[in-house]
Amino acid sequence: MGEGIRQLKTERLRIRALRENDVDAVFSFFGNAANLEHFPAPFTREEVSDFVSKNGDLTRGCGLGFQAVVLKSTGELIGDCGITIQNIDGIDEHEIGYYFHMAHWGNGYATEAAQCLKEFGFETLGLKRLCSYMAEDHHPSRRVAERNGMKLGKTFNNPNNRNLPTTVYAVTHDQS
Repeated sequence: MGEGIRQLKTERLRIRALRENDVDAVFSFFGNAANLEHFPAPFTREEVSDFVSKNGDLTRGCGLGFQAVVLKSTGELIGDCGITIQNIDGIDEHEIGYYFHMAHWGNGYATEAAQCLKEFGFETLGLKRLCSYMAEDHHPSRRVAERNGMKLGKTFNNPNNRNLPTTVYAVTHDQS
């Protein structure tokens, strides 16, 4: 599938493949410790560059991977979201993830993007189950999962994130 097919739209957002010239915008939130308070550490510029390159190639190829989230009204890249395969407590799952610049928190953009990805995952990719996982105390991210029709499935100590308690939300195609 080409990049043109990969672009998704919502009322306020465009979701498209990451591009090499997105590195500065992505670094503005992935390189900021305050923006990533639930992560072990902020990303370096080199890590962000690798992330952008890897995910841009993935989304153009199969529809999986993180994509840029752009405000339609301004063209500003405000975050990223995507469906990826994550090993969650020993099980490979299709996961909807979302990360936004803190200047844009509280506007419903993560929910809007996550709902669009859920529809894309079920209707276009033919997936039967999607989940989202986050630190147990990351209440805004939990609310996004709940607004996306997901139900709390379990909590486990995540060895990939300092062994912190982590919640897993999920929805199956027949639930949505």
